Amino acid sequence: MVAVLGVAPADAAGVSAPSVPAKTPVAVGYGGAVSSVDADASAAGIDVLRHGGNAVDAAVATAAALGVTEPYSAGVGGGGYFVYYNAKHHKVYTLDGRETAPRSADQNLFLGKDGKPLPFADAVTSGLSVGTPGTPATWGDALHTWGSRSLAQVLKPAERLARDGFTVDSTFRQQTADNQDRFKDFPATAKLFLPGGQLPVEGSTFTNPDLARTYALLAKKGVGAVYKGELGRDIVSTVRKPPVDPKAQRTVRAGDLTAQDLRGYATKRQAPTRTSYRGLDVYGMAPSSSGGTTVAQALNMLEKTDLSKLSERDYLHRYIEASRIAFADRGRWVGDPAAEDVPTKGLTSQRFADSRACLIKGDAVLKSPVAPGDPTHPSKPGSCDTRGHAAPTTYEGENTTHLTVADKWGNVVAYTLTIEQTGGSGITVPGRGFLLNNELTDFSFAPADPAVHDPNLPGPGKRPRSSMSPTIVLDGRQPVLALGSPGGATIITTVLQTLLNHLERGMPLVDAIAAPRASQRNAAQTELEPGLWNGPQRARLEALGHSFKQNPEIGAATGVQRLSGGRWLAAAEKARRGGGSAMVVSPAG
Repeated sequence: MVAVLGVAPADAAGVSAPSVPAKTPVAVGYGGAVSSVDADASAAGIDVLRHGGNAVDAAVATAAALGVTEPYSAGVGGGGYFVYYNAKHHKVYTLDGRETAPRSADQNLFLGKDGKPLPFADAVTSGLSVGTPGTPATWGDALHTWGSRSLAQVLKPAERLARDGFTVDSTFRQQTADNQDRFKDFPATAKLFLPGGQLPVEGSTFTNPDLARTYALLAKKGVGAVYKGELGRDIVSTVRKPPVDPKAQRTVRAGDLTAQDLRGYATKRQAPTRTSYRGLDVYGMAPSSSGGTTVAQALNMLEKTDLSKLSERDYLHRYIEASRIAFADRGRWVGDPAAEDVPTKGLTSQRFADSRACLIKGDAVLKSPVAPGDPTHPSKPGSCDTRGHAAPTTYEGENTTHLTVADKWGNVVAYTLTIEQTGGSGITVPGRGFLLNNELTDFSFAPADPAVHDPNLPGPGKRPRSSMSPTIVLDGRQPVLALGSPGGATIITTVLQTLLNHLERGMPLVDAIAAPRASQRNAAQTELEPGLWNGPQRARLEALGHSFKQNPEIGAATGVQRLSGGRWLAAAEKARRGGGSAMVVSPAG
């Protein structure tokens, strides 16, 4: 069967748009909290909490709903990272649900016949870019290990949302328009997202009955339907022979994903990264993500400076320089630990951070690319580590989505999930209602510098390096806040800057999220959002030697914060991506 799109104006005869919860960027109350970019998705999580589910149950319900309303960012065809604080054991756990390359992949995966890297756009829109999805396995494993509800129970809100529809907003319409040239070349994608060749109308109702049936199948047969069953067979056939419109001028390369790749997939339950900062414990996602190590290293480099007492210029300067250095070390050392020797302990150590922080000067700017240090053999205390060979930072797409959840028992989830680019590979699995990821383009196509070892080249069964940074902060044994964001490599700087805004600059969490962002990733120029680009700090930083370029929007963070008396605060974006949706179970207790 082919997925059907039901799109009709909200006031069309016989058709009415579904009731959409009002979006609000901050909510305070009792019984638990959910924050995501989408009101329908947050409401799905709140519904589970209200009926006795825990934070893990609600996180999966919210993620499944995001697969309906944010299909260009996440869904069954993608992967992600799940960070969970267990209130009973006072401990943080993680699941690595990152996609994996086919077993046949090697470091030449994205090289053409001439030995040169394929154009990025060509690689994205192809079967070559599709990794084994990890999202269904993450849902199943999280629920089995920590949940209190079945997969069938928590998928109900998303199944209903896909069947009954949601209201198209300006963001969804614009993201569809941005992908129109790609989507029209794949009949299943065009039928779903461009019915009659037209963009969905803002205010109309978007239904996805094929995805509703997919969720019903997962509810009935479990995630084995993906890894050992009929859904998996459809995924494999779509990757190996992408269904392209015969009239399309696009060359769409086939991938080499197999049923064996799906059968062999497993999430990884592993220890989180951990660093101490101002007496708090900051937990993040360990490699294959670079988020936990890079955020931790930057925090460690900044800890010995009282950022709360600095001017806005000096605060931003030090934050930018710490990000620059941490990205240099990330690029040299972080990859999939199953295939690379990743020095996670060294990267997150205070000694290594001190050997790199001494590069930061109050009156001068480092020149990128900065050379990496060596966390495997830290410099002697008091000396600067500049022994590495500089290499540019490779490109990474800037989409994804993030959700944060807390329940009445004090359990907390920070979960970042993705299909990579906006719209992923552009390829919809016919009859199944979801897009496939292009996650393998997160690998380096070739070393940025042949003289420098690149830990992120493709390889058999390898997980591409990620920047996703779901983060949970504890004060002793109790949660303080949880946080995360979409945005490719800008995720790391978004999470870092938001943490610093809140913990160092004293901003309320919702204002720390809303503040204009800067993102430096060991590049010649630092990206600035309009709020900083048009403000007085840009000229003051340029006088120090900084160089900038404008980025209209960086990230779309969400967070939850524990308050006194059993209350939770949920916080989301005020404006980015049309604003986020923060909700609590009960504002009154």
